[in-house]
Amino acid sequence: MDLERCPDGQAIEVARGLATGYTEEEYLLRGTAASYADESAPYVTRILVRRPEHFSGTVVVEWFNVSSYMDAGVEWQYIHSELLRSGMVWVGVSAQCLGVTGSVHPVDGPAPGGLRASNPERYGMLDHPGDDFSYDIFSQAGMAIRELFPGARLIAAGMSLGAYMLTTYINEVDPIAQVYDGFLPHCRIGIAPALVPSRRSATAGLDGMPVPFRADPRVPVLALVTETDVITAGYAGGRRPDGPNLRVWELAGASHADTYLNAAVRLDLTRATPMELAAALVPTTRVIGMDLRHLANSGPQHHYVAKAAIRRLDQWVREDVPPPQAPPLATVPGPALERDDHGNALGGVRTPWMEVPTAVLTGVSPDDDVLGRLFGLTVPFSPAILDSLYGDGYLPAFEAATDDAVAKGFLLADDAHEIKALAVASMEARVS
Repeated sequence: MDLERCPDGQAIEVARGLATGYTEEEYLLRGTAASYADESAPYVTRILVRRPEHFSGTVVVEWFNVSSYMDAGVEWQYIHSELLRSGMVWVGVSAQCLGVTGSVHPVDGPAPGGLRASNPERYGMLDHPGDDFSYDIFSQAGMAIRELFPGARLIAAGMSLGAYMLTTYINEVDPIAQVYDGFLPHCRIGIAPALVPSRRSATAGLDGMPVPFRADPRVPVLALVTETDVITAGYAGGRRPDGPNLRVWELAGASHADTYLNAAVRLDLTRATPMELAAALVPTTRVIGMDLRHLANSGPQHHYVAKAAIRRLDQWVREDVPPPQAPPLATVPGPALERDDHGNALGGVRTPWMEVPTAVLTGVSPDDDVLGRLFGLTVPFSPAILDSLYGDGYLPAFEAATDDAVAKGFLLADDAHEIKALAVASMEARVS
């Protein structure tokens, strides 16, 4: 295994956004990776490092999401303002073949997509033997990162497709590799990939059956899942009760993706004002360049609870202080969500947007197409309903619910002022 600094220049990562306050370095990682079918193959991939001004001693290592056929640091999008504030280094790992070559299989000759096709001069030497080797590549990346940051705590994270891969890593690879100190699988679905190709025809994860987290993770695991993941994507069938090294936060009113992603690409979220953020979060049918047939989920709780999750997980790893436990989302056979009189979900992690609602916010979309199902739904309450619920008491009730969520550990005290100011700005936007 060998790590080599890349020349200066713009590294490719499609979810970078406009954040400031860090320096970025890119490295080539070379070595020989093993699959778990007793095969080995050489590889050359890359890791992307973002260092804040002050280092806390924790490195968050993201398994890049490659669902767009490119490396995307979607976890970075949701939590980078907390990483920079807390002094955590972020590292993105090009662990999968799809992000490197644009193909799920190894490529001889010109790549059809991915990093190699996007910038052949910079990335033409990358060579990925296929996703059967991705788990060992991710382990070797962690070992290389430990050399870059001696004595650091390493938290592995991944969102959506990254969490899908991390589920198998947590269940089957980590007990053997023992590289990472904690895991944040974010928006995992019910199924998980097989580790060994010969088991694929029989394994539960690839015939549609949900795969729970193992009952005895070696190190702390904090999973954050949304209504979309629990209901639409099948996580409900693979639920595992919390244990000594497992916490699962099922977030009420949140969807797999939401209008926050619009804000993340338009604004520097380390500097955005509440008014700017409120404007970016206005309910819309257009998200990240795509038109939906309904208003996408516009609740910001996903972002703020994700920030709390990474801080609580870091505290768990550093100080052996477990995060708070939350009840699961209330479900009925189907499965379907159990809802209140207005249509919002019961149970799960509660936030002021659900305790003092101004709309139905849900991760269950009326749309049947693959992308549309990820963005949930917003149904704003009418002025008459808002007046009957709150009169002039909306803001005091919202502030009290914010304080309660902070006290319970699901929001951060550092974010409370911004959250309350965002509520004021959003109310003023509704009135105008």
